[in-house]
Amino acid sequence: MRLLTHPAAQFAAALVVAFVLVASLTAWFSSRAAEREAIADSRSITEVLGQGVVEPALNRGLAYGEPAAVARFDRVIHERLRVASVRRIKLWSTKGDIVYSDDPRLIGRHFALDDEEREVLAKGGSASGISDLSQPENQFDRDSGPVVEVYSRVDSPEGDPLLFEVYYSLADVNSRKAEISRAFRPVTLGGTLVLALLATPLAWWLTRRLRRDAEARERLLQAAAEASDGERRRIARDLHDGVVQNLTGATFALSGTVRSGRPADPEALEQIAQTMRGSLRSLRSLLVEIYPPDLHETGIQGALDDLLAPLGAAGIETDLRVEVSALPTSTAALVWRVAQEAVRNAVRHGSPDRVTVRLASTGSGVRLTVQDDGVGFDAGSAHDPGHDPGDHLGLRAMRDLVREAGGTLHVDSAAGKGTLVQLEVRT
Repeated sequence: MRLLTHPAAQFAAALVVAFVLVASLTAWFSSRAAEREAIADSRSITEVLGQGVVEPALNRGLAYGEPAAVARFDRVIHERLRVASVRRIKLWSTKGDIVYSDDPRLIGRHFALDDEEREVLAKGGSASGISDLSQPENQFDRDSGPVVEVYSRVDSPEGDPLLFEVYYSLADVNSRKAEISRAFRPVTLGGTLVLALLATPLAWWLTRRLRRDAEARERLLQAAAEASDGERRRIARDLHDGVVQNLTGATFALSGTVRSGRPADPEALEQIAQTMRGSLRSLRSLLVEIYPPDLHETGIQGALDDLLAPLGAAGIETDLRVEVSALPTSTAALVWRVAQEAVRNAVRHGSPDRVTVRLASTGSGVRLTVQDDGVGFDAGSAHDPGHDPGDHLGLRAMRDLVREAGGTLHVDSAAGKGTLVQLEVRT
């Protein structure tokens, strides 16, 4: 059952159905074309016989049914028209009289001409169709099987038009039709089969590629979910160990001051105020991490300023230089996300004294550089002991975002030599 749900198997089944459908339509169209070609061959043969054999052999008096003229024509023409595919020949006058036939019983008989026959007599050319053997004129041909009748015009020595009629066996016409159809098959069916053979491995390759892409997206989503869990744990830890502890201490200090009943010490109140201000800065930093700034309003420089602000409170020197005026929203979001991840990792694991951020134009895009002088790490190791799995997931997610945006991300670090993170992306 899994095979039936596999995209490649479904494509192969659709290909087989398409092949059968194309083959059937091709066979039908080629059969129609072959039938027209076979009848066209019969008309060509009739015109050649009429103009090249019959008309030169016509003699005076034949158009009027004179017996001597008919006999002379029969002696000349009888052997010349003994062609294997020819079943019957007739010469008609414009009045509908058969002035000559290879069956003497028809000579001198009168039958009405139809509109198509009159048109050929008047305008020339040729016409064809399946003969109706039930007609009186065909009473001697009913035992020969279905025939195709073809008309052509010839002119007597007196200048009178005559209708030259030839009967061909329908079996012979169908044989010619089958022969022409066989000539079509290698081209049509062979071409379709070659297309199917070429399309099958291509479909298989596309299916495998789509499956790999789907698996990659699934891994990315899983990594993003795990990174999100790690972020929530980190934020909870930072809140508990930082802001919550500071606010708790400030609360106890205020409560103690109130219960003592003594006038408040200005220095103690100032220390409590500093604690509250530090907590507010920490909360603001966490809010920036939880919900990115509105880059459209603040601009990329303002967003990067907010990102680096908490580092000064932690005693880390910062240096920000932005040399671009404006960026597309998607590019600005990517720059901010990479800068956030790089600064966060530097502060958390590098213990740096200085963090430098540069954003410059490259002509076709922008280059972001985040460099710190911290302890660094072995960039070639996939499992650096100083990093937890959530950090690696964040870095992988960041690389995937950069790759999807068509950019490049380079991380260079060594133990004791700090870390350099560099992003280049087109705008």
